[in-house]
Amino acid sequence: MVTAHDVAAYILQRMGGMTTMKLQKLVYYSQAWSLVWDEKPLFRNRVEAWANGPVIPDLYNAHRGMFKIAAWPKGDPSKLNTTQKETVDAVLGFYGAKPSQWLSDLTHSEAPWRDARDGFAPGQFCSNEITPAAMMEYYSGLPRTA
Repeated sequence: MVTAHDVAAYILQRMGGMTTMKLQKLVYYSQAWSLVWDEKPLFRNRVEAWANGPVIPDLYNAHRGMFKIAAWPKGDPSKLNTTQKETVDAVLGFYGAKPSQWLSDLTHSEAPWRDARDGFAPGQFCSNEITPAAMMEYYSGLPRTA
């Protein structure tokens, strides 16, 4: 199965360098929309509801301390199949040009992140999981945006 590292590598290959926050959000939205459109997860890595929005800790541990990143040597973009690439490409088509803060603000307005952080103050550390079920339930109720 594809990992979040492979998705990150594919996104950077397609778009070039970006902030690590933006990369995290694009990988998150790729997972969310894969659950809706393809009816299966893109990857199995855990997604958590951190203060600045959804974060994949496995990715964070690889880019900790970096603000921008241009390549992802831990991933292999060629592992994505045609359907997975089409899903990620559609996500990039809709979300890719948005600034990282806009993407973070958007995730803060959406139920999967808000619900996972229930009871936590803004800015407070939280490692609660944003489950695939929560993503599927929320995003399947939205119109197709990408």
